[in-house]
Amino acid sequence: MTHNIDIGTDGASRAVPIDIQELLATRLLVQGNSGSGKSHLLRRLLEQSAGLVQQVVVDPEGDFVTLADAYHHVVIHAGDYNEREIAAMGARIREHRASVVLALDTLEIEAQMSCAATFLNALFDAPREHWFPALVVVDEAQMFAPSASGEVTDAVRRASLAAMTNLMCRGRKRGLAGAIATQRLAKLAKNVAAEASNFLMGRTFLDIDMARAADLLGMERRQAEQIRDLERGCFLGLGPAISRRPVAIRIGATETSVRGGVHSLLPLPEAEPQDMQSMLFAALETAPPPRPVTPEPAPVAAGELLERIAGSDTATEESETADAAEAVDSEAIVVAALRDMLADPEAAFQAESVVYQDFSVRCRMQRLARAPLDLTAFRRRFALAKGGVFDPAEPRWAELIAAAATLSDDMLAPFVLIARAAIEGLPCPDDDALGAAYGTRSPGRIRRLIDYMERQGAIVVRSDFGGRRSVGIPALGLSTGAE
Repeated sequence: MTHNIDIGTDGASRAVPIDIQELLATRLLVQGNSGSGKSHLLRRLLEQSAGLVQQVVVDPEGDFVTLADAYHHVVIHAGDYNEREIAAMGARIREHRASVVLALDTLEIEAQMSCAATFLNALFDAPREHWFPALVVVDEAQMFAPSASGEVTDAVRRASLAAMTNLMCRGRKRGLAGAIATQRLAKLAKNVAAEASNFLMGRTFLDIDMARAADLLGMERRQAEQIRDLERGCFLGLGPAISRRPVAIRIGATETSVRGGVHSLLPLPEAEPQDMQSMLFAALETAPPPRPVTPEPAPVAAGELLERIAGSDTATEESETADAAEAVDSEAIVVAALRDMLADPEAAFQAESVVYQDFSVRCRMQRLARAPLDLTAFRRRFALAKGGVFDPAEPRWAELIAAAATLSDDMLAPFVLIARAAIEGLPCPDDDALGAAYGTRSPGRIRRLIDYMERQGAIVVRSDFGGRRSVGIPALGLSTGAE
């Protein structure tokens, strides 16, 4: 099952999709000079994928805080918190799968790099059970992963560069998919840029940047000139999540915008020169009172923000879809989703975080506010489904469920498959079937698993003189047929 979003249109006005699930596995690099439309592209990507994947935005200019108005991201104003609190928030974000915007605009560049490094390291160091898929967007990535030393101290630069390297090089196994944007490829550390497999290249003028962009897109050097001629909001895309050949894309419209930014011409004031001079040089004591300024909101206490992160996945979604969810039979949706997922023979061999993400998306597509099972509950429910028990509430499975209650998660699916065969009077499942339930194609691992289950007293294995195997289940007092 693919989860495509519409990023824009090509030269023939056809929609250009991006496969978000593939993007999570292969990462994204966006390049373009200031004014080329990078931030607009990232905003389009975030808006279109908001309902499909958790999003974490590292925002050095405060451009993306408006996502909170329409998509209920939690905004973290980094200047209000210390290093320990930022680290705690990063860990809590992985646990509760909250979409957040880390706004760094009130900090100096060195503080921005230090704060981003702390935050990204907390995401990266989360416990294994919290390795949920997340799209991590970093704007102005050349600030956090510079190719050369600058005005900041070496310790801060190394810490920030190491955090960005972990995100792009080692983050995939932890569910973190980097999507980074830079004004100049020449200013971005090569080991960070090289880990992306998807590229969206916007307008750039310097020869060194055009040459690197052309190399990444697989274009000849003489073709690199077209990168200089791209219009604002147009990008050349390439990668497994976008297209196998370079394609020109005009990025589509967005629903949100930058707060307070004006980039178009405005009429000049019509005051006469004498009046303007009088206003500018009037005595201070007679100067008109300043316009009232809307006060900045008071900083949110770290504890309160942590509670907001923990509750964001429930409150915001349920408030929007409560009426629709009341009419939906969540249990029927769970059963249907599990059946559809296991109809794909490769589903049993995929990583747990990928399977749970697929399950969550299927539930949301059926108008559920959120997945009705957390990761722990889904892990056992999916194991039961791999064993052929899709609805554990059915009376005929009551004894089986009771017998499996004390088993560890890794033993559950093979045990249920064998126990179901014993209840239905079927032959013992073969090694291929047990391997699919266990998530392995190794016959040796299956043999070791059966030996381990027998040592634990969960099963009793018998073999006749013909080499046929049958398995007894002591807790049920039943045995499978010989196989």
